Amino acid sequence: MQTLAHWDGGPGPWILLFPLIWAAVVVGAVTVLRRTVWRGRGGPRRFAVDDNSPLTVLGHRFASGEIDEDEYWRRLSVLDEQFGRRSGKGGAA
Repeated sequence: MQTLAHWDGGPGPWILLFPLIWAAVVVGAVTVLRRTVWRGRGGPRRFAVDDNSPLTVLGHRFASGEIDEDEYWRRLSVLDEQFGRRSGKGGAA
């Protein structure tokens, strides 16, 4: 080991293995986390949506054609006031 560390020409090309090993460790750790811990929460970039939330129900009703666009935006503005969330159109239409 002393021969590799104190070689006269410098550390040599074997020193490039250390960044590759650390990259493999990081990629392996992220892969394990994605397959175990993050999978239960829906992933690191996704957020959980409650299927029974008022906004989801309203969206489903609009998508199925039960309500028209004006009714959708009117009800969404009421939900925005109640829950404090802002819609893409800036409130009621």
